[in-house]
Amino acid sequence: MLPVAQLYARDVPDLRTPGGADLLQVLWCPFDHPIMPKTALFWRAAATVTDILATPPEPPAMQFVDYLPEPCLLHPEQVTDYPDHLEVSKELQEQLGDWGVWQAAGVELDSDSVSWPEEFYDSELAGAPGWKVGGWPRWGATDPAPRLCPACGSDMDALLTIATFEGDEDSSWLPHEEPADEPSSGFNHTAVQIGSGYAQQLYICPTAPEHPHTELMH
Repeated sequence: MLPVAQLYARDVPDLRTPGGADLLQVLWCPFDHPIMPKTALFWRAAATVTDILATPPEPPAMQFVDYLPEPCLLHPEQVTDYPDHLEVSKELQEQLGDWGVWQAAGVELDSDSVSWPEEFYDSELAGAPGWKVGGWPRWGATDPAPRLCPACGSDMDALLTIATFEGDEDSSWLPHEEPADEPSSGFNHTAVQIGSGYAQQLYICPTAPEHPHTELMH
């Protein structure tokens, strides 16, 4: 198993931890299971982690070098994103698809966005791209799918998105620490690639985080 992410509750306000835990460690097996790495979650109390390795060990074998993350420091920033237009009510979908509603709000759309204002909404307001805790998924490869706890059937919450890229060439989302003149689809500091440039999202049960988590590629 390889370390993928180590998140402290003090650094990530949206990280909801089970009782007594303030640290989440995410590991994965660097082989496809069947189309992406299989992850394992470890909720821990940071004070009990005393035997720290300076250099994480590398596995004797891995399927793809893209599954070996490049060590990076996190610089968390909190943003608000919204659900994909296919995940909102029918009434709201109709409003998002009405150019007049956008005009009344003072939003200027180019000729392409006027034809498909829902796509403008998805790229600029819904599902912030990149690695993130919580938030909403960016659909595209598939339509929105139910995310139910395999143990109790509860609607699951997004826990972590492991993304190939931090930006999206079709969107103005950009992390604060990235220079504005850097191509928005060109930076990948972790060197991780999911599929052909997709993202792997982990979901947990909100009522019992110890229940098995689920994973989706999108």
